Order: sequence, then structure tokens, then C-alpha cells
Amino acid sequence: MPVNELHSVVAPMYNEAAVLEEFYGRITKALAGLPSYEIIAVDDGSTDSTFEILARLADADPRLKVLRLSRNFGHEIATTAGMDVARGDTVTVIDADLQDPPELVPVLIEKWRQGADVVFTVRHHRNGETWFKKLSASIYYRLLRSLARVDIPADAGDFRLMSSRAATALGSMRERSRYVRGLAGWVGFERAYVEYDRDPRFAGETKYPLSRLIPLALQGIVSFSVRPLHLATLAGFAASGLGFAYGVFVLIYWYTTRLPVAGWTSLMIVLLFFGGVQLITLGIMGEYVGRTYEEVRGRPLYLVREERGL
Repeated sequence: MPVNELHSVVAPMYNEAAVLEEFYGRITKALAGLPSYEIIAVDDGSTDSTFEILARLADADPRLKVLRLSRNFGHEIATTAGMDVARGDTVTVIDADLQDPPELVPVLIEKWRQGADVVFTVRHHRNGETWFKKLSASIYYRLLRSLARVDIPADAGDFRLMSSRAATALGSMRERSRYVRGLAGWVGFERAYVEYDRDPRFAGETKYPLSRLIPLALQGIVSFSVRPLHLATLAGFAASGLGFAYGVFVLIYWYTTRLPVAGWTSLMIVLLFFGGVQLITLGIMGEYVGRTYEEVRGRPLYLVREERGL
């Protein structure tokens, strides 16, 4: 084992006071056999005692670095902030909720030693999650791979290791509508995979209810593909074709029977259908225009309120 290796672990956190000390104990125990390591905890604007606990732990352990953001910028931005200050030969991203086992980090590092630049962890079993969440996650990952044409492993989350060159490549992309797991697949390089069983959350509440998962899923698709615009165009042609066919039917019916086509109901169905297609198309266009607006404003990705040990 090379003695000059430095391994960085980035842990974005938001209101994780209930689980923080357990996470710290397990991650330091898992990393104890490494030549040298640093843990970069990013407090993403927590409103509980997360930062106070981190500050106390950092005062006693110089290997724990703390980055406190000025407000809650979101998981993707907090992850980027931690990766920006990481100095290691490897950078491993792991959440603090202990659904992803810290004990697996040395396994990922061993894959890196064997030549991998990006080591994805793939969830074999998702314990503690509802059937609906498992099914929707499975459908989403396969839909994303189909639409985005980016090699993102199905059922791979944010728990991954990247070599310093892969992490530098990802960090060079400063887009504001970030989908880090997609960017990790986009950079390429040599990759490896490790399967594991995902545990239920150790304590506290999930930070990604359905109301936040849907925008994240939409962001992943829009950030890596313009195919929704193509599909909207095709839907427009299809709707126009149906409208034309219906118009031909009405003319033929009137010509052959000399009777008007009865049906207020059918008329409303046609109007609602075409109106729905138009609104969906406008919505898809709006998603892309909105992201363009976010980029041209040129604001920084995040602001740092306080640092410890950096």
C-alpha cells in the first residue's frame, strides 16, 4: 500500500444532527487503515445543531474539515463545494444518513488502485423503501439512459469514488443546474462497479420526499438531453395529423349524409387534447429557457459562511 496516498471523503449534510456522531464514528473507523485521509463535511445551511456538532468534532480531529454554506443551496451544489476543496488522490462522495455503508469506502479505493477512475456503487437491494419508490427509481434510471444517451449506471446513486483527474474534470463544469451523478457518467475515463445493499435511514427524516425527487428527475433529463424537445415536436405533428384526419372525416360525413356531425362532447375532447399538447410543449420549452436564464446570470454556485480546518 503506497504511503503517500491521500484519500478525501466528501459528505454533504443538511439537518443531520440525529445521525452525525454515528456517521463520524463509522466513517473514521472505516478509514483507519488508510495511509492518510481527510473528511470534508459540507453543512448545507442546516437549521439544527449539525454545524455545532461538526465544529466540536473538527476541533478534536484535524482530519475533519468543515465547510458551512451561507444557506441551503441543495445537495448537488453542496457536493460540488466539497469536491472543490478536496485534495486527495481519490474523492469519495457519501451521504451522512448511513443508507450507504461507510465500510464500503476501502473497497472503492481498492478498485481505484486497480486502475478505475470512477467507481460507481450500484444498489442491489433498497431496504426500507416502498415498492412505489423502487419501481419509480428503476423506471427513471432506464428512461434517463434512453433519453440522455449518457452512460449512467442504472440504480447508481451519489455514493461513488472518483480519481483526482476525474474529480478535476467534473469540477471544471460549472453549470448551475447540476446533476452530479450524470456528470460523473459524462466525464468518461475508466470505470468500475461495486454492488451493495442499501440500508434504511439510521435516524432523522429523508431530505428527498416525492416533491423534491420529481424536480431532481426532471433536472437530470433536461441537463443531459434535448430529446424532450424533439418528442414535443413529434407530438405536435401527431396532434396536427389527428386534427387533419378528424377534419377529413367531418367533411366526408357531411358530404355523404348532408347531416352535421353531432357531438359537443367530441368537440371538447379534441379541444382539450390539442390544448394539453400545446401546454406540455410550452412547459418543456420553458424548462430549457429557464436553465439558460440561470446560466447567463453568472452567479456563483455557492457562498461559504464559515470554514473549519481548511
